[in-house]
Amino acid sequence: MKITVAGLGPGDKNYILPLVIDALQKADVVIGYDYYFQFCEEYLKSSAKTIAMPLGKEEERAIVAIEEALKDNHVVVIGSGDASIYSMAAIVYETVAKHGHDNVELETLPGVSAFLAAGSKLGAPLGHDFCCISLSDLMTPWQVIEKRIKAAATGDFVTSLYNPKSKKRYWQLGRLKKLFLEVRDPKTPVAIIRQVTRPEEKITIQTLEEFDPELVDMFSLVMIGNSQTIRYKDFLVTPRGYLNRKPSTGKEIQTESFKIVTKAIEHLPYANPDKWAITRIIHTTGVIDDHVHYQSSVGAIQSWHEYLKKGGTIVTDVTMVKAGITKAFTGKYGNQVVCCLNDDETLKMAEKEGLTRSQAGIKRAISLYPEALFVVGNAPTALFELTDQLRGNKGFNPIGIIGVPVGFVNVLESKEQLSQVTNTHHVVLHGNRGGSNIAAAIVNAAFTLEQAKLFLTVDNHISAPV
Repeated sequence: MKITVAGLGPGDKNYILPLVIDALQKADVVIGYDYYFQFCEEYLKSSAKTIAMPLGKEEERAIVAIEEALKDNHVVVIGSGDASIYSMAAIVYETVAKHGHDNVELETLPGVSAFLAAGSKLGAPLGHDFCCISLSDLMTPWQVIEKRIKAAATGDFVTSLYNPKSKKRYWQLGRLKKLFLEVRDPKTPVAIIRQVTRPEEKITIQTLEEFDPELVDMFSLVMIGNSQTIRYKDFLVTPRGYLNRKPSTGKEIQTESFKIVTKAIEHLPYANPDKWAITRIIHTTGVIDDHVHYQSSVGAIQSWHEYLKKGGTIVTDVTMVKAGITKAFTGKYGNQVVCCLNDDETLKMAEKEGLTRSQAGIKRAISLYPEALFVVGNAPTALFELTDQLRGNKGFNPIGIIGVPVGFVNVLESKEQLSQVTNTHHVVLHGNRGGSNIAAAIVNAAFTLEQAKLFLTVDNHISAPV
């Protein structure tokens, strides 16, 4: 006693698998929806008993199949497409288990499901992750179906819709369209495949915004592409990614990172030079929201770019900032990067005047390089020295000051003091955030400002508030 649940494929006899034909030829009893017998009757032996039942009698079919199997018959239960996808396999297995017929042998034979046949007709829409959703709420609450629709839409799955519409279920497809349009591009391709592989087959391709549910009936399958799906002639193609492999080299990874960051900040109200500096900061910290701490004087990054290309001098408060400035850039333009922190004269000055080494180092550098770009990534005392000298030393005319010390003591105060400076260009990262790596990132942004054109297209022409 055996029950085989077999899928007949989407309709065309050429789509019935050989192992299904073999099972049909051996069957003592064949049970199924009466409409399906036209696709398989030629394979049945003359002595086979056929039991045709109307649509909606799935549980009754399963019970009759068990009854016939218990008579020591080999029973084949037929369904369209694949037997285990929205078909009879689940109800047969469930009914056998429920009634404890452990002596009945069970077997499922696969078939070509409608979404697979539709996918082949459309070319390559299933090239990446996909899902199937039935819109029939006869046995599944609509709230559950809607949850799955939202998940498919936000998850960017190629989505095939079974049971999309009937005479009594006509509004669900329109609701699905609304839900998809909330998160998907209106230009997303949508295909309506009616009577796939059968003589009446018709394929209509629209966009999500054009999609007309009135073109759909119970013999249709609807397939919605994902964000990568394109239309080529009358085909839909969803790339697997073979021509867009993940970046692997250091340069590729950096480039992809810049693309991700600039995409995330493109809407911000900054001019592109500032967006580029913010991009380099975020690339260093990994925190997209770091843009909220950024402040600059108008034109600072552009001014420093021109200064550095002419070989301008850079002064840093600590050696870690110096180490973070890319040597390829300084080598290309002949820039001198100076840090006086560990000079003997600095140590003597610090001891004599009661200064921190960083403050003393900056004080010495001011006397030696009064027109340099000063970069503070560690010591708020160094930043205090710079702002104090800007107010009282007429011979101190730096091209600008980058003030991003990190920490909790005097950090906020030193940055606020710099942010109020009006007689030189400056960049500040407010709050406790900062550090040598961020200071160096801003310098590197000024060096590479021309690269911003590769990543930034929208210039909002507004610098950070001063």
